Amino acid sequence: MRFVVSTADAAGQKTELAVVAVFEEGQLGSPARSLDKKARGLISAVVDGGDIAGKAGELLLLTQTSGLPCKRILLVGCGARADFNRKAFRKVITGAIRWLSHKPYTNAVSFLAQEGVKGADAERLARITAESWHTTTYKFTEMKSKKDKGESALKSFGIAVKSSRVVTVARKGARQGNALGLGMCFSRDLANLPGNICTPRYLVKQARALARDTNRLACKVLGEAQMNKLGMGALLSVTAGSVEPAQFIILEYKGAAASKAPAVLVGKGITFDTGGISLKPPATMDEMKFDMSGAASVFGTFKAIAELQPTINVVGLIPTCENMPGGKATKPGDIVTSMSGQTIEVLNTDAEGRLILCDALTYARRYDPAALIDIATLTGACVIALGKHHSGLMSTSDRLAARLLTAGEKADDKAWRLPLTEEYAEQLKSNFADMANIGGREAGTITAACFLGKFTEGMEWAHLDIAGTSYRGGGSKGSTGRPVPLLLEFLLSR
Repeated sequence: MRFVVSTADAAGQKTELAVVAVFEEGQLGSPARSLDKKARGLISAVVDGGDIAGKAGELLLLTQTSGLPCKRILLVGCGARADFNRKAFRKVITGAIRWLSHKPYTNAVSFLAQEGVKGADAERLARITAESWHTTTYKFTEMKSKKDKGESALKSFGIAVKSSRVVTVARKGARQGNALGLGMCFSRDLANLPGNICTPRYLVKQARALARDTNRLACKVLGEAQMNKLGMGALLSVTAGSVEPAQFIILEYKGAAASKAPAVLVGKGITFDTGGISLKPPATMDEMKFDMSGAASVFGTFKAIAELQPTINVVGLIPTCENMPGGKATKPGDIVTSMSGQTIEVLNTDAEGRLILCDALTYARRYDPAALIDIATLTGACVIALGKHHSGLMSTSDRLAARLLTAGEKADDKAWRLPLTEEYAEQLKSNFADMANIGGREAGTITAACFLGKFTEGMEWAHLDIAGTSYRGGGSKGSTGRPVPLLLEFLLSR
């Protein structure tokens, strides 16, 4: 898809389709008024006739556009003019794109960004438009016998902005939105694949392919022998019951001076989680292919970085394996030694994500990170606490937490900060090891983060629990691509 940013006048723009706003009570947006004037009341007539009232989400196609350079006009209901904010804009542009993606038109121009939108400038509106194209038209048919994704005929999508003064920043926004959309789709593709295809070795292939195609990006992979030599006993305890070998993927993007400390992203990569010996109930176990969504979000973020080539340094660490029952599987009550040297009593083998993450967090120390963020579908407790709307955020750094919260707000990919104090860490005490891997039912999301915090002392660290936001179950089952928007926003703000 080619996104073209300009200051086009709706009444003078030649296109197959012009997309313009109509607000409640029939109030026309500025571009619609311009078209209406040149067409001698064409739009006013259909509004006055009651064909469209301007309610949010309404769509009406006009094809009798004689005398206008556009062949068709799509009127988009945008709700009350006073309430037209960023959230409303995202909703209506998504609806217009969904409609447009099924039509045979090869080019179209949206004039919606020429309206005043509360909480969004031209750069943000262009970014949302480009991002929304990818996320709205996304389909996953990779595993179906018919591979046709039914791609849209549209080749060029224009984004008209108010003035020439904002064209440059709007083009930047469109470029970022395009990269973000591609990254989210890549993340969703990986997470949506079944566990028999998307294995740790498959993720290695994807990482190497991404590095081959990207300037400034290098990939290194550690096998089980190397992990054993490094003392990653916690990670290796999780994969003990699986015949599929664990992998430790390292992605290094070097876009700035070597002296500039990198941000390090650590993504949980459990490609399938049975729970191990602490076996999960079968009803929704198929959804545990999504337990590598943290890893998928790191991949998606690096895909976006590959497109943008920003002047930053970023490292991605992806510990990846399966959690399976078997004769060699770790048993409840077993004690393992982490890379940090700390010992862990494994009271529940289904609390495995923190075991692979803790060794990855220890490995991250060698980069002396400016910021260290782990991303994981870590606890069902987070789904109960925050539902599908906010990712859980816990951090030992108020500064890093504030920056992540701000990034989430700007990207419409929100997080909510939960407390992380010593009282919760008391629940992890063990009679036989330095700590247990679970702290009981109470505050399960927080005690999981407290566990990880024991491996991050002295580093500016934050933990994102994305169990409720990274995928949907039931009839709408599938990956959402979150929190790639939050992570990219954070990295670009650096």
